[in-house]
Amino acid sequence: MASPNFFFFLFTYFLILQNAPFCAVARSLVLPKAIAEKLRTDLQTINLASTDYGRIIKQNPFAVFFPVTANDIAGLIRFMYASPTPYYMAARGQGHSVRGQALVPNGVVVNMTSLASFRQGAGRIVVSTAASYADVGGEQLWIDVLHATMHKGLTPVSWTDYLHITVGGTLSNAGISGQTFRFGPQISNVYELDVVTGKGEFLTCSPNTNPELFYAVLGGLGQFGVITRARIGLAPAPTKVKWVRMLYTDFSAITRDQELLISNNGKEKSNGLNYVEGLLMLHLSTPDNSSFFPLADQPRISSLVSQYGIVYVLEVAKYYDQQSASSVDQELEGLLGGLRFEPGFKFIKDVTYEEFLDRVHNDELALRALGLWDVPHPWLNLFIPKSRIVDFDSGVFKGIIQKRNLTSGVVLFYPMFKNLWDERSSAVIPEEDVFYTAAILFSSGFGEWQAFDDHIKDILKLCEETGIEVKQYLPHYETQEDWIKHFGGKWPLFSRRKAMFDPKHLLSPGQRIFNKTQSNNFLP
Repeated sequence: MASPNFFFFLFTYFLILQNAPFCAVARSLVLPKAIAEKLRTDLQTINLASTDYGRIIKQNPFAVFFPVTANDIAGLIRFMYASPTPYYMAARGQGHSVRGQALVPNGVVVNMTSLASFRQGAGRIVVSTAASYADVGGEQLWIDVLHATMHKGLTPVSWTDYLHITVGGTLSNAGISGQTFRFGPQISNVYELDVVTGKGEFLTCSPNTNPELFYAVLGGLGQFGVITRARIGLAPAPTKVKWVRMLYTDFSAITRDQELLISNNGKEKSNGLNYVEGLLMLHLSTPDNSSFFPLADQPRISSLVSQYGIVYVLEVAKYYDQQSASSVDQELEGLLGGLRFEPGFKFIKDVTYEEFLDRVHNDELALRALGLWDVPHPWLNLFIPKSRIVDFDSGVFKGIIQKRNLTSGVVLFYPMFKNLWDERSSAVIPEEDVFYTAAILFSSGFGEWQAFDDHIKDILKLCEETGIEVKQYLPHYETQEDWIKHFGGKWPLFSRRKAMFDPKHLLSPGQRIFNKTQSNNFLP
């Protein structure tokens, strides 16, 4: 590795070139050895940190920082905060953002996965069986959390659909999936955090200790600090799952059944369903041995899709263990009784709990084998008031996605309860007691993503013109005015918290909330 003096020279030279008004200041800076020796500026490292899972935006950082402990991150931020020269940085876990939210043009990307705790794997995850929680590094993957807690017979209760992303990354947004209706998002199941603020302060926070920082960071889009540890609530772990998919041709029927199921299966009802989602089916290629659906049934499913043009899939799960194995089938039948799916189109799989939670990883492996994973992902995630979900189906699902035959990707939709989201957090949701998420997850070729982006713009335009007051989840806006509109009544609080914890706007400029960054289209 090059000497710290070499990094100091490069870093200072860069500042002089990029910030001509600050030349005199830059020449007087002394980059601490503990920081300089953890900075890398080689081309390969820069390239890896210059784009994200979306493969749409490319922005080169000046350097990538490889911390060994949380104190290293605090030292880097303190150095930046003390300098009169403007610096910018962002924490990067798995880079699973899709619009450059974790990128820092000409700044410093903090590679969270380099923390020593990450190298130790599940050994860094401390599970308390007595108090039912796990202390987890912010850089840890949720799949590691699952394995570590299952080893103790426990499990987190709220998940995302994809587990190979970091704890800090999902908690900076919210963390949602088919369990959200029952336990709320992941940010509603956190007891305590360790955070390095935008002033370089290393603080422990909870609802009772530094609560302003605690609620700011949860759903805070990386604007207030870097999460280095989270204390996650746990519950007894099941071992098996009855995984069910039912097909509908009537959107009103499936949403009526989704809302019925979540109302009858609340958090306190231990015998209820554990997971409820929905997805669109616009085609089914047959035969497909990797499909959820039995090979023998795929021709008639394909025929149903051809007949109606669009089919809605209600997906639910019922967890169980050895003690409840003898009664689970009867319980499931009772829970699903009276639902209005198409007769004869109910399909059940019996899988392990870990297989169910990590189900998307199998799709990832298949797509990687075909070279279809690291491609552009022009995604749109929305929260939609329950009162307008039928209008959304008519205008978006049928009016845009079906009519334009947009089959390259996955479209999910499912309801959740507002009262399971803590209003004190930074996350923004609709005002209605029940609202839906719609995840429109397109994949495209490198020369085609702009066309899909146009479809997304048309979806947003339709919502605006028809008065469907959606809120973006994993939001992306180009102007502060749009961000102010997004946050609505929460904007004064969000802005005040920014002034408290990151007054120099050092953190996460790629979100474009308080910083204007240059967007460059990704061109292979």
